[in-house]
Amino acid sequence: MEDIQEQLAGLRRRIARIDKKWTGDGPDDRLKPIPPPAPPWQDLRPARYFIEELMRGEVVQTACGEHFETEKLFERHRRHGSMDISNLHELPADLLDSLSDGAIASSHPTKWAFLDTETTGLAGGTGTYAFLIGVGSIEPAGFRLRQFFMRDYGEEASLLRRLSEHLAQFDVLITYNGKTYDQPLLETRFRMARARHPFERLTHLDLLFGARRLWKLRLESCRLVELENRILGVEREGDLPGEMIPYYYFEYLRTQQAFRLVPVFHHNAIDILSLACLTAIVPFAFRAPEQTAFRHGADVIGLARWVLQAGRHEEALRLLRRAVDLGMPDELLFRTLWDIGTLEKRLGRPDAAIAMFTDLAGSRNAYRARALRELAMHYEHRERNYAMALEMTRSALGLADSPDLRRREQRLRERAARPLKPAK
Repeated sequence: MEDIQEQLAGLRRRIARIDKKWTGDGPDDRLKPIPPPAPPWQDLRPARYFIEELMRGEVVQTACGEHFETEKLFERHRRHGSMDISNLHELPADLLDSLSDGAIASSHPTKWAFLDTETTGLAGGTGTYAFLIGVGSIEPAGFRLRQFFMRDYGEEASLLRRLSEHLAQFDVLITYNGKTYDQPLLETRFRMARARHPFERLTHLDLLFGARRLWKLRLESCRLVELENRILGVEREGDLPGEMIPYYYFEYLRTQQAFRLVPVFHHNAIDILSLACLTAIVPFAFRAPEQTAFRHGADVIGLARWVLQAGRHEEALRLLRRAVDLGMPDELLFRTLWDIGTLEKRLGRPDAAIAMFTDLAGSRNAYRARALRELAMHYEHRERNYAMALEMTRSALGLADSPDLRRREQRLRERAARPLKPAK
């Protein structure tokens, strides 16, 4: 019984202490408020990650400070769309000779640097920073990509210093629209950092100009991502539009949540890999046009015009005829027939030229009047058939009046009216 009484007394004392907490009698026994439960969405908010904790890479120390770098190898057994990465290392050393007008007579692919930047703005200028710079290179193991990233504006000088050191091992710089945008922007950033830029010793090949010559007739846009899809057959999933990239970087600077930058690093990496794969197509097409496997007539026409501009007339003519066989829209077909006719005439093959002009003169098209004029000149000067030449001239006048055709009509009318001299 005594044990029970003691237990009851202990319980009474505990109850009394609890009562004091609720009534506020004790100075140390004030009841602390219970915090309200967290809203259900709060647990879904991402934690703050710094880039060096989220991505595989390293913080690099230089004499100018520090920055972040990451590296990735695309192994040689992999494919990027229709291109085997192993093919890159097998490209000939003289591949860029013709495309560069002899400026790159011979350079092994391992000496080519493929560069692309991600910036804080698209307009350029001294206020635009290149916060992420990717440099790809070809090696026996595959395609290696190194990305230089500044975690804040204060890391720019360190990033630029390392970029300059990295580019020292290459002889050729290959970009896409880099002569207009990337290189001038980086030269400005080097000047702002009071450092000498590394581009003076590098021969720069901008692939955009060759790509436009090949594909502008068929594709509405020759943006790199468009060529990647239409030429290489690469489908990007969940890619970040280029115009959104500056906003993602500004958001990273504000929140330091590096997971927002993962799509930016991926976008930059795929751009550079696609640039390297297109380099295996564009210069090779210009170097050996008849070995290309183009399946669209418009692409072959683009190549033919490019070759013709280089003075390779016979190659251009064969390509134009091949394009006609592949097929194309009517408007482009008539232009191609006109080009074939004028090129045959230039090469001294009038019969082949007249055959083309006759085809053009026999149907409605934008080149019909010009073809009739060419036929009139042929009949007047080569066959001395003034009546036929006059008929062709009048037909041309019915389509497109001009002072030249009027003068020709008058001259031919007079010649056709003259009596024929009797044969001796």
